[in-house]
Amino acid sequence: MSTFHVIDGSVTQDVIDSAPSDVLDLVRETYLQHSRGATVNPNSHFLRFPHDPGARIIALPAHLGGDTPVSGLKWIASYPQNVSQNLPRASAVLLLNDAGTGYPFACLEASGISAARTAASAALAVETLADGDNPKTVLFVGAGVIGRTVSDFLAARGTNVRECLVHDHVDAYAETFAAYAAGTHGWQTRTVAQIDAALATADLVILATTAPAPWLTDQQTLLPGQLILNLSLRDIHPTVMIKCHNVLDDIDHCLTAQTSPHLTEMEYGTRDFIDGTLADVLRGDVTLAHDRPTVFSPFGLGVLDLAVGYHIYRTALRTGRATEIPGFFSELKRW
Repeated sequence: MSTFHVIDGSVTQDVIDSAPSDVLDLVRETYLQHSRGATVNPNSHFLRFPHDPGARIIALPAHLGGDTPVSGLKWIASYPQNVSQNLPRASAVLLLNDAGTGYPFACLEASGISAARTAASAALAVETLADGDNPKTVLFVGAGVIGRTVSDFLAARGTNVRECLVHDHVDAYAETFAAYAAGTHGWQTRTVAQIDAALATADLVILATTAPAPWLTDQQTLLPGQLILNLSLRDIHPTVMIKCHNVLDDIDHCLTAQTSPHLTEMEYGTRDFIDGTLADVLRGDVTLAHDRPTVFSPFGLGVLDLAVGYHIYRTALRTGRATEIPGFFSELKRW
């Protein structure tokens, strides 16, 4: 309580890059902890702007129980127009609160945390839901920070990539991503201009776009056994979702905010198209056939940001890379 620390983005990224498998294992355990009811994960709160409907700032409060309880809040801004200025779409901070007193004790740069927990969730879904361990043709739709970070986690976990295809509505972004994947991961990589043909050949599809409404419709061809990571949540039309196996990270959370699963529920008036959560599959309570495409839709749970952020805080503190702010709380006695 007497100290407050700030952890900047370079430290955050270094901790993530040094041991991505630790982050993935932490995400797996947090999903299971959440499924056991050992977390508190309220609905996210959206700050929107009438003059700029595409922009939003989101508050994700959360609490992790267990042996080392901690509470916190991620405050993340998503401004799609940043991309046109060569700025990342998202910026974020994470506040950590002492579970016993409620006092904040750390602030972390969190855009890297947000990308890492999303990418770890994606890589975990590949390991859990993909059809076998054969070499995969992987299609990235959207060549931004999230797609790049997913590629890092897939490579770190040794995913067997036969070919990496990259599509973006801005050719230069696709070319930059393709060069990165080839140079960093050694993947055979090429850009694709025609999304329909690429969708019809990919074993694994990563949707990481800023699209505000569904564009993937019945006009595109999907494959039995194909795994689609619906990371941007709004790319897939309900008429496609209803024909796929569907796995979510949290059903109630994902059926909000006009996500693809939410639009499907509204269109068909049922949740029967949902097979279960990723934790259900991890526990063996749900088993999926590979007779249809499988869509994984992670809304993004605040408890994941909290778990990863607390791991980074403890690592930074232990290695002397957390910046202390002396006297942050000017008064620590009531009288």
